[in-house]
Amino acid sequence: MRPSAARPPSSVLCLLSAVLCLLSITGCTKRETAVERGNREQILIRGMGPEVADLDPHLATTANDYTVLSALFEGLVAEDPQTLAPVPGVAERWELSADGLTYTFHLRANARWSNGEPVTSRDFIGSWKRVLTPSLAADNAYLLYIVQNAEAFHKAKLTNFSQVGFSAPDDRTVRITLEHPAASFLSMVQHWVWWPVHVPTLEKSGSPYTRGNRWTLPATFVGNGPFALKEWRTGQHIDVVKSATYWDAATVRLNGIRFLPIEDLNAEERAFRSGQLHLTEAMPVAKVDAYRKDNPAVLRIDPYLGTYYYTLNTNRPFLNDVKVRRALALAVDRAGIAEKILRAGQQPAHAFTPPGTAGYTSTSGIATDFNEARRLLTEAGYPEGKGAPVLEILLNTSDNHRIIAEAMQATWRAELGLEIRLLNMEGKSVLAARRAKDFQILRSSWIGDYNDPATFLSVWTADSGNNHSGWSNPAYDQLLFQAARTSDATARNALFEQAEAILIADAPFVPIYHYTHVFLLNPSVQGWHPTILDHHPYKHVWLQSQ
Repeated sequence: MRPSAARPPSSVLCLLSAVLCLLSITGCTKRETAVERGNREQILIRGMGPEVADLDPHLATTANDYTVLSALFEGLVAEDPQTLAPVPGVAERWELSADGLTYTFHLRANARWSNGEPVTSRDFIGSWKRVLTPSLAADNAYLLYIVQNAEAFHKAKLTNFSQVGFSAPDDRTVRITLEHPAASFLSMVQHWVWWPVHVPTLEKSGSPYTRGNRWTLPATFVGNGPFALKEWRTGQHIDVVKSATYWDAATVRLNGIRFLPIEDLNAEERAFRSGQLHLTEAMPVAKVDAYRKDNPAVLRIDPYLGTYYYTLNTNRPFLNDVKVRRALALAVDRAGIAEKILRAGQQPAHAFTPPGTAGYTSTSGIATDFNEARRLLTEAGYPEGKGAPVLEILLNTSDNHRIIAEAMQATWRAELGLEIRLLNMEGKSVLAARRAKDFQILRSSWIGDYNDPATFLSVWTADSGNNHSGWSNPAYDQLLFQAARTSDATARNALFEQAEAILIADAPFVPIYHYTHVFLLNPSVQGWHPTILDHHPYKHVWLQSQ
């Protein structure tokens, strides 16, 4: 039998295949993904949750603001990448006076802004004056009240800023005098409201002391962090590049970071799966089990010091009745939400402060008690929900938030007879409504600024710019005032317990669960340690191709 003319020898087939590869490279090689290119170029690509409202650290209010700002700014004190313990930042060293009241920080001679100018003590003093100037209305200004006379200046009871406990003996020395000793002060100054801004840059774009200054645009932005702002396309991405002027540039291994604002968690998960992201901000609860089973190497479930809750606007009719608020707080299937919906180690929340925060656990709590909830609602004049207004839950775009809101909606309808509507907005609109207190029930979360009960309980004081409920209680504020001035840990925790008992009894919030951080992380990301505040100093992160 003669050979078939339709089947050339295998050597000819190999040669033909090689020629075709040369003629059509894209057909013979796998296209490089964004993650693979990022690994090669040392560009980290990460989801950041909702779009940030601003890149001004003195006006930032959310954890996703920190996600970007921590690349662009640095304070006196930085964080250890594994423990978050205070380590030298712009200040190379510091001393504390014998009475525990005065910190003296010595700035690095080579600390520079991204425009090349030195970072001086005047930059810090000017920045703190800006935060405390009433016209700026900085939400986090109360975090500076620990400084002598800072509260009086912020409330316009004192007009001479030189009487506030900040001083600059020379360009490289910053002195801070406190109202009272505070063991956690060095952790407190890691918060972004303490970071410096380059006030002369702000002055070129308008008043530094009012909102709306456009200095954070890439063309005018000046920071002092390990990265510099390259591009900000609203709704698309924020690009930062390694700063040539940063004092510790030799430690920085990444050449840049791309932050992608993605509110749709399913879209973020798809982007990760297709090689477009090194890590996600979160992930859809419906996919946790599948990743746990099929791809556990990229699933991260880290500890996270935070509480997921609903803020109740106590200035609104119906919600201004404590019996109604307590009924809502009692009628929550917390265990069901944590175990059946979330399924990633989250704990039902019965108080505001996560249990075990720096050794503190509240002895008071809000139980799940549907019978008591119905009794209180009846006492308030709304048996089985009759006569109650329609309530609205305001939440930012997220499948996870929607799923939890639908569970709350169903429970309150079934157990209390209340009609609940869900109002979904994008992140910036929610922040605007929150600031204006234009809501009834607001989907909220609080992540600790540092590991201490005070960072949670101080949220609810009358002076707090983060208390959006309209609720205040002088006895509560007084207990926190006393706790701040109590050095004995046992006595201090006892004061916190009394304060939290008042907060729980008045119920300006509905606690739902305590967080874990559930997200996806590509194995190429190195130096990304589990930390309870979800802080990851980018100068210690790098990429390694797998």
